[in-house]
Amino acid sequence: MTDGNENNPDEERLDSGRLPRFISQAIPDVLLVEPRVQRDERGFFFESYNSAAWKEAGIKDDLAQDNHSFSTGGVLRGLHAQLERPQAKLVRVIEGEIYDVAVDIRPGSPSFGQWVAAVLSAENFRQLYIPPGFAHGFCVQGARAQVAYKVSGSWDPADEITIAWDDPQLAIDWPVERPVISEKDSRGVSLAEASDRLGPSDGEAES
Repeated sequence: MTDGNENNPDEERLDSGRLPRFISQAIPDVLLVEPRVQRDERGFFFESYNSAAWKEAGIKDDLAQDNHSFSTGGVLRGLHAQLERPQAKLVRVIEGEIYDVAVDIRPGSPSFGQWVAAVLSAENFRQLYIPPGFAHGFCVQGARAQVAYKVSGSWDPADEITIAWDDPQLAIDWPVERPVISEKDSRGVSLAEASDRLGPSDGEAES
């Protein structure tokens, strides 16, 4: 529903010393993480993940698996989610730049069907924390991008759902005119079509 870099409440979960800044987005459960980067004439150093600091900021998921993808210019991946075994994700870029999107698909959530986005790059060091219950996708801005992301739980293809990246109900403002899409992602369903698999809203009985 909105770009995570515009008009976001500046709610910092933790901001002291060299610890990262955890900034709530328009959907508050999604956090933009700005690590403290130490630079000198040799280069830079920063902690990309510290379980104690992240837990103090409210991120208590066991981010037990690391994934790494390489994509060429114009590639768009997503929108992916798991339903019975939803994954939390902590996304960062180590080469290039991406437009990273999280869509709330939690039944009964007040922000159901809304989305937030953030520009993540190797230059700005930002990370996006996406809690369980969100569909995730990104597109490459520039010639190439390498994305490293931590996830809670392992990939379960039988449990995965792909929401159409161009679902008009979502109306995501992707910054790419002719995205390169995989065959699987081209078969993504609309959020409305996925409703049966998502489960009932709070207070709605299952049939």
